[in-house]
Amino acid sequence: MKLVSSAFADGAAIPRRFTCDGENLSPPLQWSGAPEGTHSFVLLCDDPDAPGGTWHHWAIYDMAPTVAQLAEGAAQKTNMKQAVNDFRKTGYGGPCPPRGHGPHHYHFRLLALSADHLRLEGNASCRDAEREARKSTLAEAILVGWYER
Repeated sequence: MKLVSSAFADGAAIPRRFTCDGENLSPPLQWSGAPEGTHSFVLLCDDPDAPGGTWHHWAIYDMAPTVAQLAEGAAQKTNMKQAVNDFRKTGYGGPCPPRGHGPHHYHFRLLALSADHLRLEGNASCRDAEREARKSTLAEAILVGWYER
């Protein structure tokens, strides 16, 4: 399975417009190569370089197996299910590392699931979404971008 973005390459800098210093838009993402038996997708974004441990920026879940992309700003426009991030907001919270802390790496991870939906409460966190998704993960694709303030 492969996950890409037309906004930045794997291992490259994430453009400012997708961060807290810009428009805080979710980046455009496209994927392919889901395994047979995929019934839904979960997309996660987190920062393992955060000073206090991994910071969860986004989780969107229960995406149909026919979905193969998210447009720029989809988190703000979508009616898809999104978890509460570590900013305590539902949806996408762009890269926003502490100033002078060096480059932080943002891991966008797409999980292909054998389940068609996750069993989550209404105000589920990104951690809850990942924990539940891991129970039925068939495959995972990762796209990493970095940002520094």
